[in-house]
Amino acid sequence: MKTLYVSDLDGTLLNSQQKTSNFTNQTIAHYVNKGMLFSYATARSYYSAKPATMGLTAKIPLILYNGAFIIDNITQEIILSNFFSDDEVADLSLFFSQNHFYPIVYSFRNNQEKFSYYSSLATKEELDFVSTRHDIRKNPIQQSEPLFSGDVFYISCIATKEKLEPFYQCLKNKYQCIFSQDIYSQDWWLEILPKKASKANAILQLKDYLHCDKVIAFGDGLNDISMFKIADECYAVENACEQLKQLATAIIGHHDQDGVAKWIIDNYRGD
Repeated sequence: MKTLYVSDLDGTLLNSQQKTSNFTNQTIAHYVNKGMLFSYATARSYYSAKPATMGLTAKIPLILYNGAFIIDNITQEIILSNFFSDDEVADLSLFFSQNHFYPIVYSFRNNQEKFSYYSSLATKEELDFVSTRHDIRKNPIQQSEPLFSGDVFYISCIATKEKLEPFYQCLKNKYQCIFSQDIYSQDWWLEILPKKASKANAILQLKDYLHCDKVIAFGDGLNDISMFKIADECYAVENACEQLKQLATAIIGHHDQDGVAKWIIDNYRGD
């Protein structure tokens, strides 16, 4: 029996300082060297996940953008990717244009990953978010340029709950939609991905890719529900939301107390 261990990142593997502790890094590296198949699944990109897990140098696959991509932690090679179809891009472009709302659009433009936004039309919350990002993906554009351009794989809307909830209700049955409040900024996010892109689907694809028989998952939030439902065992950290705790096999330690790493030490027996 081969087991794939998958942890959420923010609020689960990361502590309150948005970092993996030295203890967690060393624990995962030790058990990966012993043969443990481990991955983390996050809404973050590689560019924002990597600094948060700076000391985590073990060779592991990473599930990014809530399942839009799986990449190799060392080589950055894309193992799997999911893009919106041309018809879906046209549909979403028309939807947001008709609703006079302009999200942040993640795509590959000329084979380069970019996140594009209208500087003059983005919400205050969106502008606050992009102001914290300082990497080559950042792509502010003029209103005369198309927002939905290139190979689109992820869309984020950041605004008030009242503004975004009607969008969520309209789109949730057509796309993979995650509507939640950010645990750090407290802003409300509506994340939109292709229907087949989710943490759960990516985990199942990775399970097949690695020829595993079983999945054990760790999480803290509502966007971890899908992966809990497909896992053979699922563990909620002490700081997790109540809805996730109700689905959990058991409750483990707090994310500020290396809950995932300590569970691995107590329970990993090799595959």
